[in-house]
Amino acid sequence: MGEPGFWDNAEAARIKVAELKAVKALVTPHDQLTKGARDCAELAQLADGEGDTALLDSVGKDLDSLEHRLEHYETQVLLDRPDDPQDAFVSIHAGAGGTDACDWVEILFRMYRYWLTNSGYALQVLDEQEGEEAGLRQVTLEVKGDYAYGFLKAEIGVHRLVRISPYDANKRRHTSFASVDVLALVEDARIDINEADLKIDTYRAGGKGGQHVNKTESAIRITHLPTGVVVACQNERSQHANRKVAMQMLAAKLRQLQERARESELQKAYSEKGEIAWGYQIRSYTMQPYQLVKDHRTDVETGNIQAVLDGGLDRFVTAYLRDLRRERQARGKG
Repeated sequence: MGEPGFWDNAEAARIKVAELKAVKALVTPHDQLTKGARDCAELAQLADGEGDTALLDSVGKDLDSLEHRLEHYETQVLLDRPDDPQDAFVSIHAGAGGTDACDWVEILFRMYRYWLTNSGYALQVLDEQEGEEAGLRQVTLEVKGDYAYGFLKAEIGVHRLVRISPYDANKRRHTSFASVDVLALVEDARIDINEADLKIDTYRAGGKGGQHVNKTESAIRITHLPTGVVVACQNERSQHANRKVAMQMLAAKLRQLQERARESELQKAYSEKGEIAWGYQIRSYTMQPYQLVKDHRTDVETGNIQAVLDGGLDRFVTAYLRDLRRERQARGKG
């Protein structure tokens, strides 16, 4: 990158910078973990020699933190696909279940916000539609950070909730569904989009966007007529900025569709989502008559549902990515 003329070819330079980013994302945490382990070993030896129990307790806490970071890093090493290091768009949509499904979308949004924030990712809400009575009909996020897409792709699919509905006066048990879709944000997607194929609608942004976005038609909704793909953005302050982000999402979605049409493996992974209803769920969250979260792809489960809804997703994501890696290796694609 320091050579003269490196930036003369902008496209080649961007590709090389992306490669460097991916390598650094693996090497940097490795070096940090190695240094952290070495520092803990030296401090533990010092504390033991001096009988300093307070320092030993501090080292123990540091080791717990290192262990958590190591588990995350071990999972990250599994992410070897070209798009895995990229930022991501995440969309959560309500399915069958009425008001409970909209409430479920908001619960999932909170779960992912906790999980991603605790893992060091930056989140931005791009679009949200409130439910008629409660919750959210849908919400779209932009997630930035190393390997955002690689980790989040484990969440693609239908998520099922079983609980006593807070919206049922008779306190009956209800089942509701929401779907999660994830797109890799690739700067050089190189997707040709014909403007004639687009239906572009503007509208006033809703939600907590402030006076400006609520009083002007700055929100953008784009429909790609040949495929029926719809994307929307309302978070930015100007219509131009919202259009730019929406076009990024559309390019990412069209690129995803092209790749899945070419690659049967990815097509199979996407088809797991199916309908947003019974029989297509990848994970069930049961609150009544017992408490259990179970991933139907890996059979990983836990009875501590609150911990999961508070962002404790690592065990589910790691198990899925390990199974996916083994499946690819078995097919000779590892």
